Amino acid sequence: MRRFWLSLLGVTLMSTSAQAATESAIFAGGCFWCIEAELQELDGVQSVTSGYSGGDEPNPTYEQVSSGRTGHYEAVEVIYDPAVISYDALLEAFWSNIDPTDDGGQMYDRGHHYRTVIFVQNEAQKQAATVSRETVVQKLDKPVATQILPAKTFYPAEANHQDFYQKSPDHYQSYKSGSRRKETLKRVWGDGK
Repeated sequence: MRRFWLSLLGVTLMSTSAQAATESAIFAGGCFWCIEAELQELDGVQSVTSGYSGGDEPNPTYEQVSSGRTGHYEAVEVIYDPAVISYDALLEAFWSNIDPTDDGGQMYDRGHHYRTVIFVQNEAQKQAATVSRETVVQKLDKPVATQILPAKTFYPAEANHQDFYQKSPDHYQSYKSGSRRKETLKRVWGDGK
């Protein structure tokens, strides 16, 4: 009945098909706080959730993942509108925010759970990720450590890790500066970042 009255008033309700127009991407790029902050600002990105993926431990905690024994990576799940931003554009943004040549982690975060991965959810994502990885290999003319793996279950991290760059800006900026993130990305990508 409510829907009927709203339609009479000229209010357009979001249909199920409009809700289904979003897609998701999962990336592991070292510290999830930094990747979340960078990708969240892109036009067409509706949400970025920090979390864990790649391992087999169900519902892991930060402490478990940080131990390095779960097989999970710190990762982000990006919900985006493909009519506004393409998966290829997300890949470009991802690459520009990591050091893909580092096989031991990212910046000063070391260990398996900080390594870089593109988790692909279908054949189209796999093909796009593979092409983009080859482009990066050619551009850098170095071995690239970033893996392309089939997506596994994505588990959101604890609430205190979500939107950390907004909730704790001083702590986040201190962490980002201390990790020499800006300097590392400039060394890898030049002045483009």
